[in-house]
Amino acid sequence: MQNTESQSRFATGARLLASTLAILIATAFSGPLASGANAEPGDRAKPLHALAMHGEPALPADFSALPYANPDAPKGGRLVEGVLGTFDSLNPFIVRGLAVQRIRGYVVESLMARGNDEPFTLYGLLAQTVETDDARSYVTFRIDPRAKFSDGTPVLAEDVLFSWRLLRDKGRPNHRLYYAKVVRAEAPDPRTVRFDFGDLQDRELPLILGLMPIFPRHAVNAETFEDTTMAPPIGSGPYRVSAVKPGSSVTLTRNPDYWGRDLPINRGLWNFDEVRIEYFREANSQFEAFKRAIYDYRVETEPLRWHDGYNFPAARSGDVVRDVIKSGTPQPTEFLVFNTRRSVFTDIRVREALLQMFDFAWINQNYFFDLYSRAGGYFAGSELSAYGRAAGPDELRLLQPYLARLRPDMLDGSYRLPDSDASGRDRSALRRALTLLSEAGYQLDGTVMRRRDTHQPLSFEILVTTREQERIALAFVRDVKRIGVQATVRVVDAVQFDQRRITFDFDMIPNRWDQSLSPGNEQSFYWGAEAADTQGTRNYMGVKDPAIDALIATMIAARGRPEFVAAVRALDRVLTSGFYVIPLYNIQEQWIARWNRIERPEVTALTGYLPETWWARATVPQQ
Repeated sequence: MQNTESQSRFATGARLLASTLAILIATAFSGPLASGANAEPGDRAKPLHALAMHGEPALPADFSALPYANPDAPKGGRLVEGVLGTFDSLNPFIVRGLAVQRIRGYVVESLMARGNDEPFTLYGLLAQTVETDDARSYVTFRIDPRAKFSDGTPVLAEDVLFSWRLLRDKGRPNHRLYYAKVVRAEAPDPRTVRFDFGDLQDRELPLILGLMPIFPRHAVNAETFEDTTMAPPIGSGPYRVSAVKPGSSVTLTRNPDYWGRDLPINRGLWNFDEVRIEYFREANSQFEAFKRAIYDYRVETEPLRWHDGYNFPAARSGDVVRDVIKSGTPQPTEFLVFNTRRSVFTDIRVREALLQMFDFAWINQNYFFDLYSRAGGYFAGSELSAYGRAAGPDELRLLQPYLARLRPDMLDGSYRLPDSDASGRDRSALRRALTLLSEAGYQLDGTVMRRRDTHQPLSFEILVTTREQERIALAFVRDVKRIGVQATVRVVDAVQFDQRRITFDFDMIPNRWDQSLSPGNEQSFYWGAEAADTQGTRNYMGVKDPAIDALIATMIAARGRPEFVAAVRALDRVLTSGFYVIPLYNIQEQWIARWNRIERPEVTALTGYLPETWWARATVPQQ
């Protein structure tokens, strides 16, 4: 049955009226506003097209396209992505299940979108404009009147408020943490929504609200939101879920009626008519599938494979292209993570002793063709890293209450990770490790390291899921055996690994925390004291440190880039001083292999590769 134009206008008008009433009812019970947070209308800031964490947005209000996108990219074709693992849910916004991550962005949009050439700047998407005051005590979004969900219903303020409440109460732990900071939310009219933060000193919150995913209130059951589901979600994004093979594949089809296709933020993006995500249970079969052109591109993570695995015919002929991309963000670092909730790792001297025994030089030479580097800390290769830098005056001021806990070499920048002779049997590292373990109350009993008081052996298990992780873990097991430590390696599938990681059910795991040039509230999710006791967070080491919480608060309250950088470096210094991880190696480049039927822009974003900017190569018709 086809609606007439008058019926459509009537339905939309009725929904607007209903939404206004719902908003008035909802905000009437949203609680009192903190003193001083409610600005008068005359005090409102000017509506803006974009908002930067620090400084001004790089692109003006009249920008025509993103600098790293090709606005003339042709539409059409199909992109197939190969993913290691499986899935049992299409909802990536909850803790339960293994979800398809591409739902975010492709199907479900947010109010604003990142500019990937800047540390942290958002440009209007669902929100046509954004405004906030100098203190960033509130943020107001004006929804684009053209915005609509894939079922044709308009995106309204009631949908934004519904999404905020839903994620605050039932979303992932990071969503609950962020959105609970809102003191009051209201909708002055059906297409305007305002969030007030009271006296909270958190300058990142307006941007965090800008990145909030927006759900259609009429199509989401709040009572069952936390349950895994294979039901295709309704979103406002450029794609819709068109086919699902549980655990095997998901197909996204470009919405021809996508409301935002002509926005400057979207020009040159979302070019494929179809995006299919294929899942593979095992890494070798995944690679073999790529060689047979079953999927279109892969992000290579194994140096051995990158070095000599791409000698198959299609790679030699140029049908498979290999791109080496250097991003401007902190270098991703692989770590072995100590779970300090386990008694074996509660003593910092034990953790430092085990760090001494990891022989990076030998592993890099024998496994990685010397393609990797190694640095201490969590923001390697960027201005945010404290590794190798002396603490400046601003850092020292922030660290003043905690100076007694920090070693001089951590403060003056002279601390370095152990550097072996690459023999695999460096005796200097062994001596340092034995000294630390002796100070921690351990001694060698024959060939077994035991506690002096209980005679309990020093033993632990390393949980891994890939061949590369297993290989590194086994090398580490060999090294710690030289000091009498009994370590074992347990290999599990990706599903079990993820579940045990989420519930902190491990002694030691490999992990990496990808960092941006503008770390903020997510750092509490990574290292905050509250996150240590909350399953589903990424505080895998279980750290609880008031210094860390205080420095994160300083970061998100910083007004200028210099004071922000000082706070991040101070955080990096405190985290490194805790020896919560063993840094394995830094990934300095992004290795991308793609079949040449897929093309990408000549300009790469600061953050690196972006499949949403790619397109299908035009085929030449046969004569």
